[in-house]
Amino acid sequence: MSDTTTHLGLPYLMAAQAQKHVTHNEALRLLDAMVQLAVLDRTRTAPPASPTDGDRHLVASGATGLWAGWDLNVAFWVDGAWIRLVPRPGWLVWVAN
Repeated sequence: MSDTTTHLGLPYLMAAQAQKHVTHNEALRLLDAMVQLAVLDRTRTAPPASPTDGDRHLVASGATGLWAGWDLNVAFWVDGAWIRLVPRPGWLVWVAN
């Protein structure tokens, strides 16, 4: 059995797992980022200087800095850090700008 769900890659709670709340909170954080996916823009190649919690950007090709190697992925700012969401077939995203 895998440690993550098939389609969204959400972490499962495992039998006899310590600190189950950590895994559960990570799954909620990922769902919050992916469900009703909307991004602020799709032209940035580097993170903005002052992101706001919950900001999401579709990283443009040629990304640099903290986003290097994240081309065409979703960058999600939460809890003071960027999380990378790798799109899977069938994902749709609304671009605000």
